[in-house]
Amino acid sequence: MNRFFLSTLALIALSAGLSSCLENGLSVGTTGEAAKPPADQPTAGTSVVRVNATDQGYNFIRPWEKMGPVTRKGLGAVLPNNQVLVTAELVADNTYIELEKADSGEKTPAKVIGVDYEVNLALVAPNDPESTFLDDMKPLELDLSVEAGDELEVWQLEDNGTPASTTGTVIKVSIGRYFVDGSYFLNYLLRGSLQYRAGSFTLPVVKDGNLVGLLLSYSSKELTSDIISAPIIKHFLNDLADGEYAGFPNLGISYAPMLDEQLRKYMKLNGHEGGIYVRRVAKDGSAKAAGMEVGDVLLEVNGHPIDSRGNYDHPKYGKLNFSHLVRGEPEVGQQIPIKILRDGEVMEMELALLRKNPEDYLVDPYMFDRGPRFLIMGGIIFQELTLPYLKAWGDSWATRAPFKLVHAHAHQDVYEDEGREKLVILSAVILSPSTVGYDKLNNVIVTNVNDQPINSIRDLKTAFDSPIDGIHKIEFDDFPKVIYVDAKAAEASNERFQSLGISQLERLD
Repeated sequence: MNRFFLSTLALIALSAGLSSCLENGLSVGTTGEAAKPPADQPTAGTSVVRVNATDQGYNFIRPWEKMGPVTRKGLGAVLPNNQVLVTAELVADNTYIELEKADSGEKTPAKVIGVDYEVNLALVAPNDPESTFLDDMKPLELDLSVEAGDELEVWQLEDNGTPASTTGTVIKVSIGRYFVDGSYFLNYLLRGSLQYRAGSFTLPVVKDGNLVGLLLSYSSKELTSDIISAPIIKHFLNDLADGEYAGFPNLGISYAPMLDEQLRKYMKLNGHEGGIYVRRVAKDGSAKAAGMEVGDVLLEVNGHPIDSRGNYDHPKYGKLNFSHLVRGEPEVGQQIPIKILRDGEVMEMELALLRKNPEDYLVDPYMFDRGPRFLIMGGIIFQELTLPYLKAWGDSWATRAPFKLVHAHAHQDVYEDEGREKLVILSAVILSPSTVGYDKLNNVIVTNVNDQPINSIRDLKTAFDSPIDGIHKIEFDDFPKVIYVDAKAAEASNERFQSLGISQLERLD
């Protein structure tokens, strides 16, 4: 399928030629134009502004560097309180943002006041809190009424500021993949051909003049669009309203369907319909805190029975994955009841919903607006393993990146059980007098330095302050197991690297 959304790697790399989800191959078929709205109803011309962003991401292979700046343009939906809603992709790693009126070209600097990359939403506003820039615009109200069969409009603007809209029909409401890996939330699947207009990165989607979503991705092959849904937008905006953003809860399990009759009999499910098998319970997740264990069968969440495929019956949308009961409707801190089957006995639990921030994972699942943590010692480059680092091997990173690191990413619980906060790796070696013979060494996990266990990059910094008899002893969990580096020679090499243009030798936070 030809999907036109930016992958996590594309945002990290910010490579030359990066373009929006609508700049690559949108259908140029006939556009269905919406009927002309009443004069007092919001339109693309009165309720949408251009949002221009300059973004500059970090280089995860040469962690002391940034990539080249990239300019992105999108359309933001004007909301009450002098705020504009856009996708998080548009403003990721931003160095400058401005709002621009389509008709006059008037501009004003803006800032991000809230962002959540998991749901791909961001709220921006003029830098000046007293700005009157948006005073003549008509704010959009959020409409939660969308269901299958509804006709929606995707709003765009021509280069000259003329409003344009394309109609489409909602063919399904389901749980779909959003922006970052592992993020699945409620979305609308819209059928209809979109024309490319003015390179817009973010496009508002409306129904009867009210906001119902933002364009997430578009397939020119299938003529379908994935839309970030209004209930998710509402959750995001409500959470931001008090200035303390908590995000969307995580359950913290992986599961398997229970369709096999022999498995159901083995798990003593006789007499019970539905249920899913809990394969893994993540550390520090909501499920772990509630007392769930591997081998449990999840039967019910917040009063909704879960079928053997992991779905429940939503009163409006029909069959939905049960994750919406955890990640879509409730908020962080809320408690919801669940029922599980353990050893043939039904148990009821209270699930206190928690959110695990990306930086709290052993391997960061995404990194925006912050650079990789690293340290260079005598030409040896150390950094904490992150998913963006693995994705530097391209779309097929799972088979092309170093196997040991891919395996570590897939089995983080093993290292967490050892007490690791992060996995520190030796990523590469720059040839220098202190690293002769080690220049081919790369992508190995560090276990100890100078006989001190390394559970984060900060541990590494502390360990290098205490060489053993003037020598740094660096140990790994794989070949070559241990290497030795002269401490004074390493310090001299560090000074040389700084004179050669590597101005930053560490980033510990």
